[in-house]
Amino acid sequence: MSRVYNFSAGPSMLPEPVLQRARDEMLEWGDTGMSVMEMSHRGKSFVAIAEKAEADLRELLAVPADYKVLFVQGGATGQFAAVPMNLLRGKTTACYVSTGLWSEKAISEAKMYCQVALAASTKEGGYTTIPGRETWNVPADAAYLHYTSNETINGVEFQDIPDANGLPLVCDMSSNILSRPVDVSRYGLIYAGAQKNMGPAGIAVVIVREDLLGQVLPGTPGILDLKKLSDNGSMLNTPPTYNWYLLGLVLEWLKGQGGLAAMEQVNIRKSAKLYAAIDASPFYSNPVEPAYRSRMNVPFRLAKAELEKTFASEAKSAGLVTLEGHRQVGGMRASIYNAMPEAGVDALIAFMGEFERKYG
Repeated sequence: MSRVYNFSAGPSMLPEPVLQRARDEMLEWGDTGMSVMEMSHRGKSFVAIAEKAEADLRELLAVPADYKVLFVQGGATGQFAAVPMNLLRGKTTACYVSTGLWSEKAISEAKMYCQVALAASTKEGGYTTIPGRETWNVPADAAYLHYTSNETINGVEFQDIPDANGLPLVCDMSSNILSRPVDVSRYGLIYAGAQKNMGPAGIAVVIVREDLLGQVLPGTPGILDLKKLSDNGSMLNTPPTYNWYLLGLVLEWLKGQGGLAAMEQVNIRKSAKLYAAIDASPFYSNPVEPAYRSRMNVPFRLAKAELEKTFASEAKSAGLVTLEGHRQVGGMRASIYNAMPEAGVDALIAFMGEFERKYG
């Protein structure tokens, strides 16, 4: 078997050592005589797996003691609804920043539960930058301020944590969580689907400050009530146990790589060399303002758009797969999350150079 370099935006590639360990433990975890996916979620063995995953996540992100860490279903999309349901807390307005298609989806969902005040938007410009914080309009009476730290589709990433004007700061970190150190204490709530940078599809993580829990909108389903989930150790219902286990293996792998500070340096290096290759060529282009380019998702265009299908096809033959851009924006996109080895980025750059020589 020859594994490819998978540049998918999600579900994305997982670290090979994680997959190898999961393979080795598939039939029997420890001396239990059963697979993790066969275990009772309330049995001692799985509880130990779950508790270790939470402890490792807390260690990697230096999560303060007054924050709850939850493992939930429904992905980030479920949290688009759960955030206003849990955090409006008697208020009728929430504030959002629109920097791409995923923040737009969060805004659309929030409008079902409250008035949305738009702090800033780059929609008219095609989501290629982030407006300066001094230009934002953040109402003092809003329940919270929400932003998306990395736009998977548009390739725009916040490089700093924005000032929330004293409001609880909420962030969708689905596509760059665990790619760099984060000051969790600056946030009221962080949520992230696992399938981009920390595990398989089917599980998401919520990190929420305790004092924000317990005042949900009337009619909030129990499975979206973060206080109920917290009170039940994320096991209000049967959780996706095997996904939780795999997420835990990714966390162990990250610790073995030296933690998030070490991963950040690798991610800076990987993305810098790919952007340098794009910028040095008249055949390729990236539309995002350099200061806000994503380290995780690198969209690019070919000078000859009619060659995009040929590029994707020949790249696949070279072992470089899932480079097509999102269906709503087209072009190409390389997602280079933590699990993408630097050798994969080097292989892509070499292929791009050869493709340009052939068709440029």
